[in-house]
Amino acid sequence: MNSKLQIKNVTLADKDLKSGLFQYIMTLGDGSRARLFYSSTPEWKLTGVTRMLNVPCPLCRKDYYCGCFEKNADLFERQITDQDLIPASLRG
Repeated sequence: MNSKLQIKNVTLADKDLKSGLFQYIMTLGDGSRARLFYSSTPEWKLTGVTRMLNVPCPLCRKDYYCGCFEKNADLFERQITDQDLIPASLRG
């Protein structure tokens, strides 16, 4: 696992219970942040990852939008699931 992509914490940013959409802010160990988009219908799953431009990308070092976080969405979802970073109480 890439040590640059270790999730430090995840916090709820927004939720729409009617449509089943949730947004979380993920912070990585190096201070990088990203927005995680989840859908709860028909089942709970990660639908998108967007890096926030607070620091350059930890992988490619670009300070503008790149696709690195989107390419590693499976890694993020696995970490969130394995470490229970989004407990059921925050899922709506």
